[in-house]
Amino acid sequence: MQFSSALLESAVNEFARLPGIGKKTALRLVLHLLKQDSREVGQFSEIISRMRNEIRFCRRCHNVSDGDTCTICGSTGRRQEMICVVESIRDVIAIESTQQYNGIYHVLGGIISPLDGVGPDQLQIASLVQRVVEEQTQELIFALNPNIQGDTTIYYIQKKIAQELNGRQLPPVRITTIARGIAFGGELEYADEMTLARSLQNRLPIEKYVSG
Repeated sequence: MQFSSALLESAVNEFARLPGIGKKTALRLVLHLLKQDSREVGQFSEIISRMRNEIRFCRRCHNVSDGDTCTICGSTGRRQEMICVVESIRDVIAIESTQQYNGIYHVLGGIISPLDGVGPDQLQIASLVQRVVEEQTQELIFALNPNIQGDTTIYYIQKKIAQELNGRQLPPVRITTIARGIAFGGELEYADEMTLARSLQNRLPIEKYVSG
């Protein structure tokens, strides 16, 4: 791309650094801002700056927050004894959009992946184990991606929790994972073997019996 303005080119290059934004999309966004009132653009810039400088992370679950504790952890209407373990903040947003979960969360900040150089010490695993023990969590729901790295992370955390609970007079913790199987509307012939196997293992009742 050839630009008649160095400032325009710099703005396009900065927008193009965002994930999923190419040069053409970046140019369209920059040209859109040029058409806006200077006050609106100033407000846009201020909000982005405040977001980067003032946003915090919940000291309890590590979700994004405006204060020390996020609104989810601070809600009296939430089931505080139920923790949903997720990989990232985006997963929290995805689950919240379903409006079907009424517990709280714990954001790991990733999953164990030795090939990528990510080990347990780089994730929020120790704080999760501490929460389970101190808050006497009743159920731990793992909502991690159904792959080897996700399963390895679940196994590691489950083992660490078992070690911490060993010998303590605490109630047992129920550990579950989100259902895995054939997606609604999917076709069996296109499902991989692992997904199909898990679908059979986690089969659900139709609530009816047929007899002769």
